[in-house]
Amino acid sequence: MAKLLYRLGLLSARRAKTVVAAWFAMLALAVSSFLAFGGQLTDQITLPDLETTAVADRLAEEMPDSGGGNASALLRTEDGEPFTAEQEEQVAQFIEELETEDIVSGVTDPFATEDQIADARSEISSGEEELESGRQELETNREELDSGREEIESGLEQVDAGQEQLDAAIADAQEQGIYDAAVAQFDAQQAELDASRAELEAAQQELEAGEEELNSGEDELTAAAEELERGAALLELSSGAQVVSEDGDVAVLMINFTEPMESIGTEDLATVSEAITEAEIGGVEALPGGDLDFELPHLFSIAELIGLMIAAAVLLIMLGTLIGAGLPLLNALIGVGVGVAGALALSGVVEMMSMTPILGLMLGLAVGIDYSLFIIHRHRRQLKDGMAIPKSIALATGTAGNAVVFAGATVVIALLALNVTGLPFLALMGSVAAACVAIAVLMAVTMTPAMLALVGRRILARKERRRIGERRSKEITTQMGHGKAIGIAAAALIGLGVLSIPTFDLRLGLPDASSNAEDSASYQAYTATEEAFGQGVNGPLLVLADLPEGLDETQAQEYQIEIGTALLENQNIAAAVPAALNEDNTLGVFQVIPEEGPAAESTENLVHEFRDGNPLAGTDAADVQLSVAGMTAAQIDMSDVISDALPLYLALVIGLSLLLMIMVFRSILLPVIATLGFVGSFAAAVGIVVAVFQWGWLSDVFGVTTPGPVLTFLPVLMVGILFGLAMDYQLFTASGMREAYAHGSAPRLAVRQGLHAGRSVVTAAALIMASVFAGFVFTDDPMIASMGLGLSVGVLLDAFVVRLLLVPALLHLAGPAAWWLPRWLDRLIPDVDVEGAQLEREVVSDPASSSDGIEPLGDRRQPAHTR
Repeated sequence: MAKLLYRLGLLSARRAKTVVAAWFAMLALAVSSFLAFGGQLTDQITLPDLETTAVADRLAEEMPDSGGGNASALLRTEDGEPFTAEQEEQVAQFIEELETEDIVSGVTDPFATEDQIADARSEISSGEEELESGRQELETNREELDSGREEIESGLEQVDAGQEQLDAAIADAQEQGIYDAAVAQFDAQQAELDASRAELEAAQQELEAGEEELNSGEDELTAAAEELERGAALLELSSGAQVVSEDGDVAVLMINFTEPMESIGTEDLATVSEAITEAEIGGVEALPGGDLDFELPHLFSIAELIGLMIAAAVLLIMLGTLIGAGLPLLNALIGVGVGVAGALALSGVVEMMSMTPILGLMLGLAVGIDYSLFIIHRHRRQLKDGMAIPKSIALATGTAGNAVVFAGATVVIALLALNVTGLPFLALMGSVAAACVAIAVLMAVTMTPAMLALVGRRILARKERRRIGERRSKEITTQMGHGKAIGIAAAALIGLGVLSIPTFDLRLGLPDASSNAEDSASYQAYTATEEAFGQGVNGPLLVLADLPEGLDETQAQEYQIEIGTALLENQNIAAAVPAALNEDNTLGVFQVIPEEGPAAESTENLVHEFRDGNPLAGTDAADVQLSVAGMTAAQIDMSDVISDALPLYLALVIGLSLLLMIMVFRSILLPVIATLGFVGSFAAAVGIVVAVFQWGWLSDVFGVTTPGPVLTFLPVLMVGILFGLAMDYQLFTASGMREAYAHGSAPRLAVRQGLHAGRSVVTAAALIMASVFAGFVFTDDPMIASMGLGLSVGVLLDAFVVRLLLVPALLHLAGPAAWWLPRWLDRLIPDVDVEGAQLEREVVSDPASSSDGIEPLGDRRQPAHTR
């Protein structure tokens, strides 16, 4: 590889103008492709095979009218007074206009909804009054019925008594023998008694009929009371989701779409958002909610420019010339232009998040500057020693360029390994970033040699040019002290340990609108909604309940009431609104409003309770199965999927790290120490991110509006990126140690010699890379800001604490054991000459080399050290 790069560097130097023109042509082609074929970026994250997705698909299948996505917009009066009748009319007109959009299936008028609720309350109140009146009438009728019954019973008793008296008189008359003479009188009395009895019995039958009618009325009244009670219970549950504030100055529009949110194009959503923002309602401000407010971050801003200026200052200090400082920047800008514009050209056919090209920009700039710097630094050192320009360019490309290729390959492998997470959006981010890194490597080994050939000795300052051949490097002859090594190791370990403490409280999630910039429409809508209706209204959950089969509408409503009432007993639920029933009453839909916002830990616990627990345990609806959907649940599901993928990815990257470093440094202990150091710097960097973005420390400094969970996929990205960069720094320090040890230096002395040889370029590279990453910390997008902070801090900790302090101290304490490798393993693994030391010995010792050319190395059959 070193010899191949040697020839490539020489060719690039000899054909400098052609190489430069070719790269500019590629840049023009990439930009033209982007302008011609580029599409719209998105802030939405879609993942396949989520439980939320399955629930949403089922809802769309069984209840098509409820299967579309929905979003919200907030209306508030500018003077803080309640909406006037005229403003309500204008809102209704605006809703009609909004419903003309093709993707909008309907918009809920908050004032009409409130009127309907008020009418329903009025009807229930009237029904209760009528019910009470009916009860009183029934009670009066019952009293009259009871009084009549008593009169009839009294009359019958009198008739019975008269009958007894008549029967006794007839018996006495018969005994006295005067019956025949009094028979007419007896018959008349009997007829009178029979008539009275018949009249009383008829009245009794009429009374029984009246009692049956009264009982029927009581049954109807009971049924009406039960129906009224169900209606009141459902209304009480529904009233938990307000759409107009109590003060009457804030209202929420619920916008329903024809398709799920993930199926709607960003341009269509942006059209709806723009229509809301431009709504002409006198004295009313309209704000789109977080699902509609698409303020995509800029690829380049003042913050990134400041980061580049810091990087330029570091380059100027290190290289001493404007030309020297400008070359790495020019290389990086052209390379990142090719990579990012090429990636954006695919956005028309591939769904691409706005963060995808930004990650490529971050890494492309950082590694593009660093990789070019490595070669320029080596070339400058060789020129100072008196080497001819073409030979120096070729040798720098073959030695430092070889290390660049290896270091870049490790970064690319780590980024491409993001494909094993099974997350398409993360795999695309890793692939685009890997492509930008690969382009940076190609730029370093072709464009850099070409530019160096064009600038010639002007890469050196005038003072340096006057002293060519007079450079004297400081010779290291003493090793580090044991006490100093112990102190450095202890301080580094304690420092990393303390910074890692917040990592144990890491909570992953996706930032909600409360994390956006304070002047953004989504943030204002979020806070106004929270103040008017409570935190949970910003993150409602869609809960599906599988009801028993064979229920009629009344029974299904009773289940709705039972489920809603049981859910309200959960301390994390503010409202449980029965939203709909399917045609056969086997599926009920509820809108559940959590007590806290969508990013709150209690909301996350609530979703997990729906997923894994049984919130209805101990109720009459305990046999009902609940499932949950909605954007809030989907974000929590995404976090869970990525959290599950993180250990596998971390194990893969750490395992790869060990294998690569064992092969490069031919040691067991050094790779173990270096890998554990990487884990320490990674944990410390995550801890700092947790402290700032989750705990809110220094929130004013970093512009954190509301602390919340750490970006779901940030740890995965940090592992992939920081691993590759850690390998860069380890390579440029430990390879010098290995080389010194192989040339006969004592183990502990070799550690200090290698550290001294590589620390300047590692220091500059780390400062440059951290500056570029830090430029993204102060953007308005919390996701990008957290990424910038994590990467910049991770680079600084890994370079200065781990690579320049901890690893050298521990290697010193390990002594000869640091370079031990079993013989069988030494024979098994290939000998990788990463820094091209063999090539350097061969070229430097070659007397046939001239000042304007180099003898082809391919004809040599023997390695330099065997001649």
